[in-house]
Amino acid sequence: MSEPVPVALHGASFAYEDGPTVLSGLDFEVREHRALALLGRNGSGKTTLMRLLAGGLRLRTGRLTVDGRPVTYDRKGLTRLRTTVQLVVQDPDDQLFAASVGQDVSFGPLNLGLPDAEVRARVAEALAALDITALADRPTHLLSYGQRKRTAIAGAVAMRPRVLILDEPTAGLDPDGQERLLATLGELRERGTTVVMATHDVDLALRWADDAALLTPSGVRTGPAPTVLARAGLLREAGLRLPWGVAAARLLHAQGLLADPARGPRTAEELAARAAEAGAPGRGAAGRA
Repeated sequence: MSEPVPVALHGASFAYEDGPTVLSGLDFEVREHRALALLGRNGSGKTTLMRLLAGGLRLRTGRLTVDGRPVTYDRKGLTRLRTTVQLVVQDPDDQLFAASVGQDVSFGPLNLGLPDAEVRARVAEALAALDITALADRPTHLLSYGQRKRTAIAGAVAMRPRVLILDEPTAGLDPDGQERLLATLGELRERGTTVVMATHDVDLALRWADDAALLTPSGVRTGPAPTVLARAGLLREAGLRLPWGVAAARLLHAQGLLADPARGPRTAEELAARAAEAGAPGRGAAGRA
């Protein structure tokens, strides 16, 4: 049975005022319980697509649906949408505005008109989920870049969305910061949050995502990440390169060390493990597959 579709676009078209059409006749859905990587060259419409899904922009034509029901752009409809979908933009300074971390994270729940006790519970939960409880009283202007990223995500998590959309969340983070953030996103997924990540990093997408959606001039192409990210022609059309994990899998397959290239390594650690396994005494090609 297919996964539920909490949010989707149907025949969606959009153009900025006095500008060319960015998206035209687009069908796009986010399936629940699947990590989705959204990829494409600069100007392909990734940011526009994310803002349409979150209600920050309004379609010129087409429909935005939540659980199959069209979204209305009145207060009631947008509240229903924003308790389902939350977008975190790439630059946290575009999102943070309150004096302290705790105040910033509380903004969304307060706007829902929730009781104070519920707001406090949601803020505590979100701060703990992003591992920034100790920063609750810290002025936002004194945070490091990574701390500001986590605070912006915590503000979205406090809304308890079913779908969390992140625009280049690992950009600007050092390797340790990236790993910590990915671990946090993994924990959010285990709690039931569907995560959509826009990224230019095909290696990260192959490693992290269940599904990949490539925005190309001819439309969007979506499918299992290992399959979509192995299509060299499609990647070129999207302005992207082949992930190293796919290239490594093809090399292992050509050397008789991997029966199915689609089951190749997604991380450097997996590749090292395969190499160690291949070098073990008494292991034949069939055993290494």
